[in-house]
Amino acid sequence: MRVLVTGSEGYIGSVLMPLLASAGHDPVGLDTGLYRGCDLGEPQVEWPTIRRDIRDVTPADIAGFEAVVHLAALSNDPLGQLDAERTYDVNYRASVRLANAAKAAGATRFLFSSSCSLYGAAGEAPVDETAAFNPVTAYGESKILTEREVGKLADDTFSPVYLRNATAYGVSPRLRGDIVVNNLVGWAFCTGEVRLQSDGSPWRPLVHVRDICQAFIEILAAPREAIHGEAFNVGRDEDNLQIRTIAELIERALPGSRITFAAGASADKRDYRVAFGKIRERIPSFRPQWTVADGVVELAEAYRATGLRLEDLTGPRFTRLARIEELLASGTIDGDLRPIDTDGSSADPDRRAVAAETVGG
Repeated sequence: MRVLVTGSEGYIGSVLMPLLASAGHDPVGLDTGLYRGCDLGEPQVEWPTIRRDIRDVTPADIAGFEAVVHLAALSNDPLGQLDAERTYDVNYRASVRLANAAKAAGATRFLFSSSCSLYGAAGEAPVDETAAFNPVTAYGESKILTEREVGKLADDTFSPVYLRNATAYGVSPRLRGDIVVNNLVGWAFCTGEVRLQSDGSPWRPLVHVRDICQAFIEILAAPREAIHGEAFNVGRDEDNLQIRTIAELIERALPGSRITFAAGASADKRDYRVAFGKIRERIPSFRPQWTVADGVVELAEAYRATGLRLEDLTGPRFTRLARIEELLASGTIDGDLRPIDTDGSSADPDRRAVAAETVGG
């Protein structure tokens, strides 16, 4: 298929693009480039990319594509707390407009990168795709709203699919240091401390970034009747882990490191386990390959090879909120998170040069 990937230069997108090409697809990106220069190691390979904000996409941008993989978003809870309304604008309203544009342009599949965070504080039992939603953040709520509205577009010629990814981890050319496994391994590597922000009791479902990408690839290839209008939790049952278990894996993998607790560490409202039987049954070709233990080793080796420093991990290079704050402070983007021209005015949204990932990835 010819596939348009929004957020193609983000954490997941920069891993997905070459994998799509290897699978025989023709991927084209759509991204703002806000994270250019935020690379782990050598700069990533350039792919054909439309420079446009997802809030400005029209059917003309999507003409000729058979499928859209929609990754672009304000990508985590801290960004949502910075400006909840902006999260709804980008993650919800712009996503629904994008789906409408994709349908109008004749795309037949719309793969939406949703999240298990929409389950929120879900209690003790693992939740499947039929479970009630209980989000605790604007980010999680935005995913629910998008799934609900995009679902109304499903018909005989347009198939939306919702991939509710578990918490991602693993090496990417556009690393994120603000997600739990990547962050804990980074702290251990840089300081010798596996530094927990909570008391270690919360549960998290986890999935390697390459396994997320493989799920998108398998769903692109799946029969329509298996995926049309469906939601899939993406991960595997064995990787529902408590934060303290993750910390113990890291402590063992990095000799000399020790578990510590940040000041004020306490229980976390985000506490849930997820069931992954549906994707295993409906998409039998999808089999996650990565264990969390293997991912910890992969991350430690990548950090060693690239000389990771703590200021890289926690600063604007690999932390999404810090990057956005840096761009705002420098006048590179305005309060609406749009690029600013050199004359100090917000860039014309009708130009192809204006953005695409709309922050996130």
